[in-house]
Amino acid sequence: MEQGKLLEFKIVVLRLAGESFGVEITSVREIGVMQEITPVPKTPPFVEGIINLRGSVIPIIDLRARLDLPRKVPDKDTRIIIAEMERFTVGMVVDAVTEVLTINREMVEEPSPVIANMDTAFMAGVAKLDQRLIILLDLERVLDLSEKRALGEVCAELAQV
Repeated sequence: MEQGKLLEFKIVVLRLAGESFGVEITSVREIGVMQEITPVPKTPPFVEGIINLRGSVIPIIDLRARLDLPRKVPDKDTRIIIAEMERFTVGMVVDAVTEVLTINREMVEEPSPVIANMDTAFMAGVAKLDQRLIILLDLERVLDLSEKRALGEVCAELAQV
């Protein structure tokens, strides 16, 4: 066991295209209901636009689109997860948030080298629970460096308006 690593950690479990994904709760600032998103021109295809969250402009990405999953029309279960990503805050549209779980690190396996490719670079591991698997997302890797830079520039420009 690594020094300084807790044996357990909490994850927020979310649904995307019928699959369970998890993000560490320490990355999640809040979870909100779907709201109107203002489109922003000349952004990557997975960027839905921006919202005004209590006076702060927050860029919103469609996590389905970012992970190359088919898009879905928002419904009553759709949520926006507000998360901290390096130097800025971002919202992620997900199909639903289902629960918060405590996971033991021994339940987590590294992503298999067989499936490790550019599309799975965002995976932090896979949590094995009784009858299901939860794909753990590393939010720092959901966007690559150039995408983070571009999103940061959009945020900076909009903050000056």
